[in-house]
Amino acid sequence: MPSALIQTLRDRGKQLFDKRQGLLTLWQEIADNFYPERADFTMINNLGDDMASHLMTSYPAIARRDLGNAFGSMLRPSAKDWFHAQTNRPEREDTEAKQWLEWATKLTKNAMYDRVAQFNRATKQGDHDFAAFGQCVISTEINYRVNALLFRSWHLRDCAWVEDDTGEATTLYRKWKPTAMELKGLFGDKIHSKVAKKLEKSPYDEIPTWHIVLPAEQYNELPGVKRIRQPFVSIYLDVENEHLMEEVGQWVHPYIVPRWQTVSGTQYAHSPASVAALGDARLIQAMTTVLLEAGEKAVSPPMLATKEAIRGDISIYAGGITWVDQDYDERLGEVLRPMTQDKSGLNFGFEMNADIRSQITEAFYLNKLTLPPVGGPDMTAYEVGQRVQEYIRQALPLFEPMEDDYNGRLCETTFDLLLRAGAYGDPRNIPRTIQGSDIKFTFESPLHEATEKAKLGQFMEAQQVLAQAISLDPTTAYLVDSKKATRDVLEAVAPASWLNDEMEVEALVRAQEEEAMQQNLLDKVEQGSNIAKNLGEVEQPAV
Repeated sequence: MPSALIQTLRDRGKQLFDKRQGLLTLWQEIADNFYPERADFTMINNLGDDMASHLMTSYPAIARRDLGNAFGSMLRPSAKDWFHAQTNRPEREDTEAKQWLEWATKLTKNAMYDRVAQFNRATKQGDHDFAAFGQCVISTEINYRVNALLFRSWHLRDCAWVEDDTGEATTLYRKWKPTAMELKGLFGDKIHSKVAKKLEKSPYDEIPTWHIVLPAEQYNELPGVKRIRQPFVSIYLDVENEHLMEEVGQWVHPYIVPRWQTVSGTQYAHSPASVAALGDARLIQAMTTVLLEAGEKAVSPPMLATKEAIRGDISIYAGGITWVDQDYDERLGEVLRPMTQDKSGLNFGFEMNADIRSQITEAFYLNKLTLPPVGGPDMTAYEVGQRVQEYIRQALPLFEPMEDDYNGRLCETTFDLLLRAGAYGDPRNIPRTIQGSDIKFTFESPLHEATEKAKLGQFMEAQQVLAQAISLDPTTAYLVDSKKATRDVLEAVAPASWLNDEMEVEALVRAQEEEAMQQNLLDKVEQGSNIAKNLGEVEQPAV
């Protein structure tokens, strides 16, 4: 008999997976139309199956592919620093603090992009799940060798979760089928004796296993457990043998569950792209089937033949011969001729097909991914600002959930793991002004670039207004703090290490003013000396 703890965990997990069963049907249909590689929610895809044989056109799958690829290339370009660490109290960040945050950002990025961390692989898989299904599950942890990070993306079919009262997915169950050899490598002697016996004859047999992550406050209320002081508990359960292999506390939740568009009443999200395009995807498949059949009839039309005049089979392929009875009188009409067809509907069908494609393109935001061209000799700063603002309004539904719920959680979880692993050194060496502050991240993206361009546009527009105002009243030059405005713009476009802090700037300004005063004094002394010399030469009597 399983222990009370194992029975409780199994009952709760079964309830979560059973409640989500109907959602798998929707995910299967979305995958059939947009993501055939992932279409194994309610069926098993065997290696060698004729993949996507039910699709008549690849356009819906291409739209999902392009959107999924755009997430990584636009929001996480590996060639540039796409995220920046900062605190929740930016007004306390002096230059020393900003320089430490820049150093920590580079260290974090190097750890994420270490080859063994598999960051690119995990996020690429997660991006396409996010595009197709509106959510993904990615684990972030220190690998079992304790020498690098490890990122992995998991199949939505195998995961079920529950939100807490703040809307966070804190309780998560994940089904897993590791081999007996893999379990031995991870858990050593903690595996069940039946699994240990498999290592001799069938080490690659799969063992049904669950990984469960619970808030510690919920775990501590379960029967027969030791109290955990960390905020989360990680449990590995051998379901086949009803055996607990590991129960450990975790300071950082190992899973992030980015969700795109959520609705009240469910912890699962939707992809607004797939939901909007699903009807069009069904329609374009049926429409393409009709057009293919119509096109085939137009190229190779059905034939009319005179009964008993044809001897043998009709051979209408290239080089074929169809034998005709020699007694047939051709004056009675052609013995074999194409059936007359009305082909006028083909063009209308192609127009409808193009319209459906444009609808799918719009549903997947592919027409909103490019920043509109701004600038030009005839465009005013106001027009530039308005065009950028329009782009921001259109791109917000796409980029905002990715930056906040996806990239933000990835970076924060990675930072917390590295901080607790000592990667940033002694916490006491963190600049005093930001010690104890929460670390959050800002991101480089087309949306961020558009926002910064808007700030630059405001600066240029202010210059134009100020220049005209000064021509009318020179005292209006004092309305704008030019140093503060310039610093705000430079902080948006330049690294902190390039900038001097305000105290250094004030010291340099004072030094320059003192130098100018000394030079002015020297000039006056020299001028006085020259005047005295000239007067002496004038007053000297002639000999």
